[in-house]
Amino acid sequence: MTTDEVLTEFVASLSSKGSHFRSLAARMVHSILTDRNVTVLHQTHASFLSGLHLYERRLDKEYSLVDCIAMNSMRKLHIRDVLSKDRHFAQEGFILLVP
Repeated sequence: MTTDEVLTEFVASLSSKGSHFRSLAARMVHSILTDRNVTVLHQTHASFLSGLHLYERRLDKEYSLVDCIAMNSMRKLHIRDVLSKDRHFAQEGFILLVP
């Protein structure tokens, strides 16, 4: 499971790395979008506002808005394990699968 916002953040993180990495990022996203084993939750105004609400409640943290949207999506789907090493998810009680 992932979200449109996470894919957007991934592509943005490689946007200044040159044409090779930009192309690779686009191919990876297309692969994820067409993979039957991956659910991509679409961005909605409601998911944005929900993420913003969590962001506002965690002003003492360094969570990005994308993190907050993903956390809310995971909670809604009762997902506890995250394929990430982002400590922000651990701070919210998720289990990091990448050490």
